[in-house]
Amino acid sequence: MKKFLVILILIIAIILFAKPKKDNSVVFWTLQMSDFAPYIEGVIKEFEEQNPEIKIKWIDVPFSEGEKRTLASVLSDNPPDLVNLNPDFTAILAQKGALYEIPETSQFVPEIVETLKYNGKVYSIPWYATSAVTIYNKDLIKKANVNVPKTYKDIGKIAPQIKSSTGAYVFLPNITENDTMLKILNKYGINSPETINSKQSQEVFEFFKDLYVKNLIPKETITQTHREALEKYMSENTVIFQAGANFLNMIKENAPQTYAHTDVAEQIKGDLGQNDFSLMNFVIPLRSSRKEDALKFALFLTNEKNQLELAKLTNVIAVNKDSLTNEFYTKFDDNDLMSKARVISAKQLNKVTPVLKSERNQKEINTLINSAVQEILSGKKETPSALDEVSKNWKTLTTTTEPAK
Repeated sequence: MKKFLVILILIIAIILFAKPKKDNSVVFWTLQMSDFAPYIEGVIKEFEEQNPEIKIKWIDVPFSEGEKRTLASVLSDNPPDLVNLNPDFTAILAQKGALYEIPETSQFVPEIVETLKYNGKVYSIPWYATSAVTIYNKDLIKKANVNVPKTYKDIGKIAPQIKSSTGAYVFLPNITENDTMLKILNKYGINSPETINSKQSQEVFEFFKDLYVKNLIPKETITQTHREALEKYMSENTVIFQAGANFLNMIKENAPQTYAHTDVAEQIKGDLGQNDFSLMNFVIPLRSSRKEDALKFALFLTNEKNQLELAKLTNVIAVNKDSLTNEFYTKFDDNDLMSKARVISAKQLNKVTPVLKSERNQKEINTLINSAVQEILSGKKETPSALDEVSKNWKTLTTTTEPAK
């Protein structure tokens, strides 16, 4: 019997020791970054060499599945430890109490960090940004004998002269695409159910209606996206196109003649003088078992050296404040539009507040605004009544009690 017990204990011991150990790696998710695998793998290798006690397991998630998979995972008992998201979805997860609060860090542009706050706390780490510039046809500007516009008011002033002198439209503002109109309104301090029905808001909507009715912007303005706006710019049917610096490459490849006539300037502003920007960030799920290690890796990924390297590969803007002092972001050759656009974009990050904050039911709010744009510009509704309706529905969307989890 004793012999049997000894054999049984040995068998149990073998089974226990043979059982594979739990993978204690920091699980790191990105969104469709596989094209830059050599860069990310290089950063991981360097980090692991400097921190041999920490291993990183990288998983690249298709962009289309990012939000769905992230939501399911962060609410599970075994979430990834570091996830690449956009600020809008980050805000949703912060509202659900699903994210780890990030300790104060000083390596990022303060204005950027300020925009990431939810209820006064930071739940994400910025990774990289883009900020649109004004891409314009300098030949058509010269032909119309006008100055490059700096504000929407300037656009209103030069639109008739451009149309009569060149036959082109001043631009195609894709104001019913996603939150485009809301971002424009935010440049005038209009960003709530109360301000959407203000006199100033009505003036902004009437401004675009006036351009539309007078055929100074294309009729497709109320249906088309930035892709169609790009096509019109490349065919020289519009004089201005607002987009990130990366679109310059598309113009250069697909419309070299238009590219030869192209120059860049700061993005169009409203009364408040701030700039729009887009951001990608990292979050650490509250249920992560490796929060400290995930934070350490995130800060390594976003240090001065690694930010610059990513920027040079992708033409995004670094958000590490030391990276932005590098001549890559401060100097440009007049004959190199990409470098000029990059320097302009980087400089714009110093003036980004007040930023448009994402709200619960944001997509539905966007739909309200975009429907109002179409109704007002097409003359189906008077501006005051349309905006009064938007105001009431927006308030309902943001005050409706969230269902219990």
